[in-house]
Amino acid sequence: MQRKRSASTIKIGAVLIMLALFLIIYLINPAFFNELWAVCLSGDMKQVADYINSFGPWAMVFSFLLVLCVNAIGFPPAIIFSSANALIFGIVPGIILAWLAETVGVVISFLLLRFLFRDAAEEVIAKYSYLKKIDDMSGREGFKIMLIARLVPYLPSGLLNAVGALSKMSLKDYTLAALIGKLPSTAIEAMIGHDAVTASENPYRLVFNIVLAVVVVGSFFLYEKRKKKQQNVED
Repeated sequence: MQRKRSASTIKIGAVLIMLALFLIIYLINPAFFNELWAVCLSGDMKQVADYINSFGPWAMVFSFLLVLCVNAIGFPPAIIFSSANALIFGIVPGIILAWLAETVGVVISFLLLRFLFRDAAEEVIAKYSYLKKIDDMSGREGFKIMLIARLVPYLPSGLLNAVGALSKMSLKDYTLAALIGKLPSTAIEAMIGHDAVTASENPYRLVFNIVLAVVVVGSFFLYEKRKKKQQNVED
């Protein structure tokens, strides 16, 4: 009982620290959150790029932190910002910046969600045998499953963060899967977004990237279909 109380106290403290950080940012610049919210909701990559550029020499640092936070929260879609990075800093530097920021963001999300909710998830899992089997499988095959999921562009990052955090997957497996899997998916998203804005300069590359994205997503669903068939045969 004492252990549960201590854990609850720590969790409340962690939430209060996060709220304090938001409050500090608000006190420094009261208009920041309204401006950022409006830019995010616009879905306009040029507008997002202009906003990031407005931070001048701090643009790259701000962009890194912005992409990190977006992936930690899981909203809005990170493609907007990875594409903006490619527009601002160039395709290769923009992809690398977005990839590293996204990876750090999803790992932070994993740690926070696991810290706050894994205990509650374990209590629910313990009540149902089929959930226990799924949980045990996530511990054994979590890396492979998460790696394949991270390789697929446009899958909701927030959902994958939650699935990983609430499962038995280790932090090491989750981090490696995110680091490896996010590079190609981030690259595809950034290039498609970049080329959609600059389509007149290189329309063929945009078509190629779209086809590549379709192939990757299609391969994922084929893999899942085969996996289900194998499971049905084994059962």
